[in-house]
Amino acid sequence: FMARMAIRNAFFFGSGKFSQMLIPWATFTSPEIAHVGLYESDAKRKGIKYSLYTKQFDDVDRAILDGEDSTKGFVKIMCKGSTDEIIGATIVGDHAGDMISEISVAIQNKVKLGQIANVIHPYPTQGEAIRQAGDLFNKTKLTPTVKKLLRGIIKLR
Repeated sequence: FMARMAIRNAFFFGSGKFSQMLIPWATFTSPEIAHVGLYESDAKRKGIKYSLYTKQFDDVDRAILDGEDSTKGFVKIMCKGSTDEIIGATIVGDHAGDMISEISVAIQNKVKLGQIANVIHPYPTQGEAIRQAGDLFNKTKLTPTVKKLLRGIIKLR
């Protein structure tokens, strides 16, 4: 990636830059660990307020189907303040290295966590945990009045 940008800048008079925040990494251990963006400690040090949305794999159908070892892990997405602007993510568990790319693309293209929740993900896959983390954010936007209305509608069924 960096070499491509250097060539583009040198030969095509570009002025492209990259952000350290957009460079994902993965460690292919058992369990896999992957990260992109800021860490919680970075946000604290920089005085950035943040919210965390964590989805455990033991709530993800694919992980349950794959067996006990696959249910160990989580997707943790950090958003700026009380917004759904993604500023970092850590994934621990099976396929973490594969899954982190979705978050990298979201940060690069300013796709919000709530928007990810509205994207249909293949089912059942581990990646469903990312969408479910988006659902956690969307639930924070329900006002008490809307919650009450939804409960009433559900009771009618």
